[in-house]
Amino acid sequence: MEYANPNVLVDTKWVEEHINDNNVRIAEVDYDPKTNYFLGHIPNSVLFDWKNDINDPTTRNILSKESCLNLLQKSGINQDTTVVLYGDFNNWFAAFAFWVFEYYGIKNLKIMNGGRKKWLEEDRSISKEVPTFPTGNITPSEPNINLRAFLDQVKESLESEKTVRVDVRSPQEFSGQITAPPEYPTEHAQRGGHIPGSANIPWGKAVNEDGTFKSADELYDLYKAQGITPEKEVITYCRIGERSSHTWFVLKHLLGYKDVKNYDGSWTEWGNMIANPIEK
Repeated sequence: MEYANPNVLVDTKWVEEHINDNNVRIAEVDYDPKTNYFLGHIPNSVLFDWKNDINDPTTRNILSKESCLNLLQKSGINQDTTVVLYGDFNNWFAAFAFWVFEYYGIKNLKIMNGGRKKWLEEDRSISKEVPTFPTGNITPSEPNINLRAFLDQVKESLESEKTVRVDVRSPQEFSGQITAPPEYPTEHAQRGGHIPGSANIPWGKAVNEDGTFKSADELYDLYKAQGITPEKEVITYCRIGERSSHTWFVLKHLLGYKDVKNYDGSWTEWGNMIANPIEK
């Protein structure tokens, strides 16, 4: 069994060979650019700051269509440009950016398998130079709402046998033992636990030691074992939506599931809402 869509992945060697390709734009997506991108990045790669570029600076939301246009055009991205995303934290934030850009209809998106960690471990070249490019002509489209789940949809899914929810957080978060992992001590919810009836399949089970994705056979067996099968509507969630976008990418693109939505409100929304049902 092969990946349903192998074209969404490229390896580090491919990226190295296309660093100076005018039809390819490489972008590092970081949670903390100061300790990543600005210390050294893939030569000719631009920075997408997850907090400031991919999210709205004021409201709890992803960036607007207009902001998406500005971000991509100032990065020199045209309609026919291949966009390769990679980043820190095993590509969590790169996967989130992939989901956001696909939400706005951007084509030719790829993720560098293994992310920043694999590039550095292979001792490939890095640069501190911040490149600039001529303004691109890419134009986002209206949002594809079929890729995103909102609070009311998740509540409605509790009554549906056709919908399954995948909680990709750690078992300690799922059980309510903790409300946030150590890396994010300030991003808590008022209550711990999980959305009723959810399957707990931590995002990390989908990757190998080096951060690359497991084979399609391994991935299919992983999700099938907990009833996450292709004919169902699947809603993925975590705490702020970045780890769940990683699992969304696996299910939708690597396994080819037809109906997969990322609930980016995730536990910081669900666990803070008055009267929301919670299981521990």
